[in-house]
Amino acid sequence: MTGNGEGTAAGGISPLPGAPPRQPLRAPDALQYHGGGPTARERLGYRGPSACTAAGITYRQLDYWARTQLVQPSIRPAHGSGTQRLYSFQDILVLKIVKRLLDAGVSLQSIRTAVRALRSADLTELAGLTLMSDGATVYRCESPEELAELLRGGRGVFGIAVGAVWGDVEAALSRLQAERVDTGEVVTGGHPSDELARRRQRGPR
Repeated sequence: MTGNGEGTAAGGISPLPGAPPRQPLRAPDALQYHGGGPTARERLGYRGPSACTAAGITYRQLDYWARTQLVQPSIRPAHGSGTQRLYSFQDILVLKIVKRLLDAGVSLQSIRTAVRALRSADLTELAGLTLMSDGATVYRCESPEELAELLRGGRGVFGIAVGAVWGDVEAALSRLQAERVDTGEVVTGGHPSDELARRRQRGPR
């Protein structure tokens, strides 16, 4: 996380002067995903334990956020006992961002708005995005000029570079178990250390 202080504002703030209408994160009317056909990342889903590990949260947090509809799994929600939730890469990216916003003391109302905006965005747009907050409102900054405009107001703000969070999540998930959305086939991590561990578990032949 980057920034120059902690958010202290207690109420809402006005949009940045001269900023584009989309500058403050606003919840869309409906959640939808954009783009063409599914990529390799979009063909994989992750169960609760993998999602928790990659996002740096506890299973209790994951379960609570799903039940309160803060962050629900977009691939497969839980239906009764025995059903395993299945989270997408974008879901887990949002989970990790939510954890950071909560740790920084951002209001839950602002976080809910940010979550809906992040989940409705095209996945390819997120890597270059920076989220800024004064503790009361979350803003999206997509250029140095927008960032400077926010800092010029003199508020205590902090930022989250979504690209950096993306890298952390991607590195973590590459070592964790996944599931193919189309076939349900289990896919294990692709790192050499993972293959070595599997060979040790099998033992000598």
